[in-house]
Amino acid sequence: MAAVQIGVVGPGEGASAEDVVTARRVGLLLARAGATVVCGGLGGVMAAACAGAREAGGLTVGLLPGDDPAAGNEHLTVVVPTGIGEMRNVLILRSVRAVVGVGGSFGTLSELAHAHRMGRPAALIRPPEVRFAGDAAPTPLGYVAAVPDAAVAWALAAAVAG
Repeated sequence: MAAVQIGVVGPGEGASAEDVVTARRVGLLLARAGATVVCGGLGGVMAAACAGAREAGGLTVGLLPGDDPAAGNEHLTVVVPTGIGEMRNVLILRSVRAVVGVGGSFGTLSELAHAHRMGRPAALIRPPEVRFAGDAAPTPLGYVAAVPDAAVAWALAAAVAG
């Protein structure tokens, strides 16, 4: 039986140091549980999740936005250059049973919105706040976890249940 595929989404450029540490732990925990990490294959949160997964001996898959396989991060096991830009985000979500979001950016929020529309369970660690006219509210796009261990446990359980 194939390993369950779990997506990890988060900012590439501009990822905070805290998000990078968190993503590495997410990847490590997913690989220890036998899951395959699927991501956008670039830097920041994506590279950190892949690094954690590889540290634990796990498999990582990166669906790159461009045509150049060399653009992928050094921790990828499988590199898929799609040549379709940000549209590859939907392919990432189509290929996974659940997703873990770390931090946030507009791209990350877009991926979480697509996951929600597709019925893919999403766990978020420290989601960004969505601001409307100065008021703040947490994003309603998934299960919110304070720590990577809780997010990964929830995502794995949701993937198996789904």
